Amino acid sequence: MKVEDKNWLNVFKIALPLCISYVPIGLACGILLHSAGFNILFTGLLSIMVFSGGAQFLIASMLAIHAPMLQVLLMLFFLEMRYALLSASLSPFLKKEPLPFLIYFSSSMNDENYAINYLKFATDKKWNGHQAVMVNHFSLLFWTVSNMVGSTIGNLIHFDVNLVNFTLTALFGYMLVMQVKNLLSILVAGLSGVLSVWLIIAMNSTMGLVIATLVASFLGFLVEHGLEGRSDPLLLRSLRLRHRHESFKELPKETTDDHE
Repeated sequence: MKVEDKNWLNVFKIALPLCISYVPIGLACGILLHSAGFNILFTGLLSIMVFSGGAQFLIASMLAIHAPMLQVLLMLFFLEMRYALLSASLSPFLKKEPLPFLIYFSSSMNDENYAINYLKFATDKKWNGHQAVMVNHFSLLFWTVSNMVGSTIGNLIHFDVNLVNFTLTALFGYMLVMQVKNLLSILVAGLSGVLSVWLIIAMNSTMGLVIATLVASFLGFLVEHGLEGRSDPLLLRSLRLRHRHESFKELPKETTDDHE
């Protein structure tokens, strides 16, 4: 990194509110991971390699109920697919960066530092990829240390593992509420819940949760795509009529007088 790019203190001040907010959540996540069987070393490695609060809470809860590793990996895959969309929205700002740098940058990206970097890229022309990486690493440092301290606290206090299920339910309940934008999203969420219960009972396996998520998401996509396809012609027609009306208003007065 060049000398002029080593403005770490200014970047740290930008990332500090996010870093502080990670401390209580990271402590709780570390305690949960310790209850699921992770020691301090593995908690730190998991925090660095995954760096996703939702994913780590999911790992803790599924391992606590002795879920199969394949199911854990599948759930993580579908949960983390959103990062493909997030990283795509940053690609216009990083198109001049080489591929090794992009891999290095994406390995430490999560929802929160993405929000900071996207805002800075969109509003600050001097913001560059090296500063964005520093934001990622500052947040990763605070998150990892908080997780490891939480794991240490888990060694000192007794924690009821049954609370993991409640914690994860509350977390994903919050994520669900934040995703609700229209009636269709509510219907898809309800369908996914009903299918999950039915498939888990029918299959006698929590793999039904994965299948229910895929089926409900696919049906929601089909319905949404069908509604958009049906409304597009009307939308385009109204936009064309509005454009013609505005164009007629902008005609010079002499032109309208000539027509008269």
